[in-house]
Amino acid sequence: MGQMALWAAGEGKTVEQTKIFAVVETDARQKAAGRMLRRMGFGVAGAEETALADYILLPLPLDDERIGLARLLRAAKPGALALGGKVSEKAQAVADAAHIEMIDYFARPELATLNAIPTAEGCISLLLQNRKRTLWNSPVLVVGYGHIGSALAARLCALGAEVTVAARRAEQRALALASGCAEAADTSALARLTPQFDTVVNTAPARLLTAEVLAAMPAGSLIVDLASRPGGTDFAAARELGLTAIHALSLPAVCAPESAGEFVARTVLEILTERGELG
Repeated sequence: MGQMALWAAGEGKTVEQTKIFAVVETDARQKAAGRMLRRMGFGVAGAEETALADYILLPLPLDDERIGLARLLRAAKPGALALGGKVSEKAQAVADAAHIEMIDYFARPELATLNAIPTAEGCISLLLQNRKRTLWNSPVLVVGYGHIGSALAARLCALGAEVTVAARRAEQRALALASGCAEAADTSALARLTPQFDTVVNTAPARLLTAEVLAAMPAGSLIVDLASRPGGTDFAAARELGLTAIHALSLPAVCAPESAGEFVARTVLEILTERGELG
């Protein structure tokens, strides 16, 4: 990419006058983040221009093997800052070996909160596609009540579903009830709860939907698992039991990449502002 291509759009600033982001694109979400950064006056280049970049915007989740992280960071100039989402221990070790500071932007609570919105909307789309009844007046069990579980439960309640939340902490269960859910129970009661539901959404990262719990579900039931790999469902057991179990990963990138990318860009700029690197 030539120097002219690195001009900040609409600002008339050259590379010497503005900060440059090298955006490592692996999905539509990263592309959207790059477009927003460009609109806000930053120089935006691709992964091939890492050596010129002040900041390296890495994917979410950060898979070092998929993008060749070691090669990218070895090419970075001294003082460059790398920002990735859900940074693994291995990816962090690669950054340390390259003497590049790495920040996990997904560790920011504001991004986790906003990212839950397209995740919840994408999940509802999957439920509508894979069910034969309306969500209105239907019992739905939501396992976990963090950012995603709470966002999803609220939207299901608004659609008229009879939502039960299974959550580990008493505070979460109280919040679920206060927000309009029909019932809230401890996750230890899942085996007792599941016979009442033909639709379950898991948001918890722990293996809670075990073979025993799944065996109690009605025949032909639907499970949508939103937890990161390996998920919270025994998928092999679900298949053996004839249940439909969908592991729905990275829904924001699939269902609302423009919004999800803008959330990432805004979070990254907030991080840089707090560090005093932006005015």
